[in-house]
Amino acid sequence: WSHEETGNGWTYSRDLRVVAWCRAHGVAWHELPNHGVKRRLKSRNGWARNWDQLMREAITPVPSLKPLDLDVGTIPTGKELELGLDPCPDRQKGSRRSAIELVEGFLNERGETYQSTMSSPVEGESACSRLSPHLAWGTISMREITQAVWRRQRDLKGVRGFAAKSWRGSLSSFNSRLHWHCHFMQKLEDEPCIEFENLHRAYDGIRPFAPDHQRLDAWTRGETGLPFVDACMRYLRAGGWLNFRMRAMVMAVATYHLWLHWREPGLELARLFTDYEPGIHWSQVQMQSGTTGINTARIYNPVKQGHDQDPEGIFTRRWLPELAVISDKFLQEPWKAENAGAVLGKTYPEPIVNHMEAAQLARESIWAVRRDPEFSEEARQIQNRHGSRKGRVSKVGRKSDKRNTGQLDLPLEESQG
Repeated sequence: WSHEETGNGWTYSRDLRVVAWCRAHGVAWHELPNHGVKRRLKSRNGWARNWDQLMREAITPVPSLKPLDLDVGTIPTGKELELGLDPCPDRQKGSRRSAIELVEGFLNERGETYQSTMSSPVEGESACSRLSPHLAWGTISMREITQAVWRRQRDLKGVRGFAAKSWRGSLSSFNSRLHWHCHFMQKLEDEPCIEFENLHRAYDGIRPFAPDHQRLDAWTRGETGLPFVDACMRYLRAGGWLNFRMRAMVMAVATYHLWLHWREPGLELARLFTDYEPGIHWSQVQMQSGTTGINTARIYNPVKQGHDQDPEGIFTRRWLPELAVISDKFLQEPWKAENAGAVLGKTYPEPIVNHMEAAQLARESIWAVRRDPEFSEEARQIQNRHGSRKGRVSKVGRKSDKRNTGQLDLPLEESQG
């Protein structure tokens, strides 16, 4: 027995071997649906309604299992498995107990400001649910979380006051993102090739597939010379997590400003994310790289993002101590500071690209593809297969979702935490 998994290429190959082994040994393999993803889906029509129905079903009670007297041996160490070093001192702890504590803490304490602060790398660290690793690894189910959210929404119904209003807004946002979690996994389930190929094939060849390793390595280490980008990458390497807005920005910088094909940066992020979920990850990697054909190409300005999301420079200074002598005014643009020469090229790298010029070139290249007469027809087919449908986010939430993702850039923060 196992759950149905929406994995990536190598897990699919593994499952084919499991199928062959089971058949050869006369073992029946039973797989149960997991999350809200539906195998062999013919149409997205009614998908959200089916998701709600699945989440309303009763939670299966924990079975009473008798321990078996088996010698299972010892768990091999990373060294014995010949795995590379994985220094990540601030990574979240696992366990079922941790997952339950996070749900309770988020729904009763931390989540009140979720809607307004989830985009901040400083406040988002605590305001976001932080449940994404637990969903990815299975220490708690989507149904458990969803039903807990719905109960909290019912408790707040009719309650007046600023705090109650803030809670209702945050829980509504979180509830919709639970849907989006499975919405993106469904894309990979329906079209596994998006792990390797552009969703819209008109973008084939627009970027060189072989990466510029100098740029890729600088981005990976947090040494691009773009302070806010570097701070985010260093934070990620230390903790294995990053709020969604910052994930979108670092991916966009890699594929637009540095003009890297999305595959290699995507693999690097997959290795770093404790909450790596293939369906969400590869769908988002392409969305933030502008290759889906149905989403707005959002090219983040890394300097502006630094000012907007870290206005006091707390986050940037924490992760880039090299910039201690740079004034707050020029923290996100140290090359403009009078004392830039004392830092750039010495303790902190000069920018590897002019971010404004690089963004302009990327914008021109992406939109040149979209102007092709044949672009729209393929985009329409992609939208019909993978786009969201109009309808309610949740019958419990009583909030209509009139968004159509055909040409929208949606802030899907809780898709990854």
